[in-house]
Amino acid sequence: MLTRRHIRVKVMQSLYSIAQTQNDNLDKEGKFLLYSIDQMYDLFIINLQLLVEIRKHAADYLKKSQKKHLATSEEKNPNTKFVANEVLLLLENNIQLKEEIDRKKLNCWELDDEYVKIVWNEIKESERYTDYMSTSHSTFKEDKDFLLDIFKEIIAPNDKLYEYFEDKRLTWIDDLPLVNTALIKMFRKIKSSHDEYMVLPKLYKDIDDKKFATDILKKTVLNGADFAKEIDGKTPNWDKDRIAELDKAIIKMAICEFIKFPSIPVKVTINEYLEIAKEYSTPKSSIFINGILDKISKEFHENGKLNKVGRGLM
Repeated sequence: MLTRRHIRVKVMQSLYSIAQTQNDNLDKEGKFLLYSIDQMYDLFIINLQLLVEIRKHAADYLKKSQKKHLATSEEKNPNTKFVANEVLLLLENNIQLKEEIDRKKLNCWELDDEYVKIVWNEIKESERYTDYMSTSHSTFKEDKDFLLDIFKEIIAPNDKLYEYFEDKRLTWIDDLPLVNTALIKMFRKIKSSHDEYMVLPKLYKDIDDKKFATDILKKTVLNGADFAKEIDGKTPNWDKDRIAELDKAIIKMAICEFIKFPSIPVKVTINEYLEIAKEYSTPKSSIFINGILDKISKEFHENGKLNKVGRGLM
């Protein structure tokens, strides 16, 4: 689920925080980094839980409508296609999801059930829902396509949910695009042959990615003074004190990868940090950073300081 780019972003944010607070407790910062990354998985689980609660709310609504004193024929014999959606039922019965919710004590939608109602009402009033409910039965594929559509068109871009997640945990706003992408990928992979033991995506692809997160944070901090010297003289039109802290963090991380991470190609490092700069720093930062990293990488190559192993890594 987690990409290396998102790991780099999380580390960059930690480095920026360290610079702002002047905190020199590296162990504490390393633990907080992993905690922050772990919180992203909570957001993933909460979004799955939201879908489960929406289905439950819809089912409860149908039951209450049937019990009305003057219920209409439609209310007495409702179309149960939505509440019988096979993909939603798979999520509701998923054992791992239940265990994660219990283990992490994620009871957001019990406490804030008004958001479940808000999203359900938006789904119910959508054209996609009307089209879906125009028949009383569907195939597994139709159920999956419907879920994908309402997630992409209604849930993921929902302003109310965005505000809710921002209030719950500020870092979730940066995590939301990646989490939404991971959810869509998961929905697309769900098959009719899956049952309650369907395995949910893991936070880290492997143990190397988790190690990469802590290693690049520690190595950038511990070698920060040396990396700062490498920047000196590479910015003739800039006073080093005028370089934005975020840009400094990005450049130092890139230098760290040049020297301390033999298996990561130089081009990959530069491209990754340029994309991060475009998204998180000032409009001109990517051009500025590209110029510096290009000079430093060429200088390292000439001086034999690039620590790269394997073909095509230079």
